Amino acid sequence: MAKAKSLYQKPKGTADILPGTSELWQKVESVARETFHQYGYSEIRTPMFEEFNVFSRNVGETSDIVTKEMYDFEDKGGRHIALRPEGTAGVVRSYVENKLFGPEFPKPYKMFYIGPMFRYERPQSGRQRQFTQIGCEALNSESPQIDAEVILEALTFFKRLGVKNLRVAVNSLGDKESRDAYRQALVDYLTPFKDELSDDSKVRLESNPLRVLDSKDEHDQAIVANAPSILDALNEYSTDYFKQVQAYLDEFDVEYVVDPTMVRGLDYYTHTIFEIMSDSKAFGGGYVTVCGGGRYNGLISQLGGPQEEGGIGYGLGVERLLLLLQEENPAFIPTPSLDLYLVSANETGDKYAFKLMQQLREAGVAVDKDYRGLKLGKQIKEAERKHAKHFMVIGDREIETKEVEIKSLVEERRQRISVPELLADPKSFLD
Repeated sequence: MAKAKSLYQKPKGTADILPGTSELWQKVESVARETFHQYGYSEIRTPMFEEFNVFSRNVGETSDIVTKEMYDFEDKGGRHIALRPEGTAGVVRSYVENKLFGPEFPKPYKMFYIGPMFRYERPQSGRQRQFTQIGCEALNSESPQIDAEVILEALTFFKRLGVKNLRVAVNSLGDKESRDAYRQALVDYLTPFKDELSDDSKVRLESNPLRVLDSKDEHDQAIVANAPSILDALNEYSTDYFKQVQAYLDEFDVEYVVDPTMVRGLDYYTHTIFEIMSDSKAFGGGYVTVCGGGRYNGLISQLGGPQEEGGIGYGLGVERLLLLLQEENPAFIPTPSLDLYLVSANETGDKYAFKLMQQLREAGVAVDKDYRGLKLGKQIKEAERKHAKHFMVIGDREIETKEVEIKSLVEERRQRISVPELLADPKSFLD
């Protein structure tokens, strides 16, 4: 018989998260939720699409995300809509729209999110066009302690996953006064090299000079290697703020480097920015960013909120994190399993097993059975396929005596008990 061929395939840059893999995703998300909760964060869920301007005016109209990567379209009502390419802008929009900055709400207002994002970029290992992001935002906050705490929270999350050998890089983009001063200094430095810059950097020099520092072009990198440092352009307030952030990181023995060339890819950042990187073999060598974020003191007012409010947060891609986990801590990866598999010796046993299975589920047991009328030996093979920890055979004798024999599939152990005993305290017999 000819093999069936699928008529349709998933879109390029997407992935099916299949049973057997989804359990790992759930475990990672569970650790994230627990860690966020301990740091005082509550979950927010925002729409997967927003008005185009929520991203274009705040992420940066000249950023790669807006000009090259965003999925945007006009809906049937003539509205310009975009699928969210990142989480922060939508969370801040919700914060402002719902007036969560009011006096009746806690300050800082801490939120986390877990959900799909969309960017049209070249798919590669750990990077898809639809990807899942875990992130957090601490709004109505401007404190070096909060900046340090956000970095500490991210490192705590990685530690609980068993991920080690991480590199933390920090920088400060300063306040508006400092950024304006540095922008001019950078333009003055780069202008004589304009004809030597890559085409992308020539455009960035006119629209957003700081992004030239982020160029991946080797010739651009050689030019910016001798560019003035943004740290030299920071005013007294910005310098003191950044020193306090570093002091708090030092207090908790966080190993980090100050990287004055780091600018991040989003235009709304101010003051503290950071990246957490790994040189795991999962990424083929060399440091790869697995988490990044920073402070954004102007974003809330840009979206209609109070002028004086700021915020800080980070985001990380789950797909890339899973590659890291598989290399760094394979023991973390769970094997989905059942507590018990019911094997039917005959038709009468099958009907009894169906009823008993429902009773066991109500008692909190993960249990399943065969529905195809397989022979006894094949049912036991099916139990092994489903990674069941135990199985028991049900036939006429078991029905008559109301006693069953539970056999372990992970060790040489069996025990005979009554059905009422099993239903009264199933976990004591199945652990």
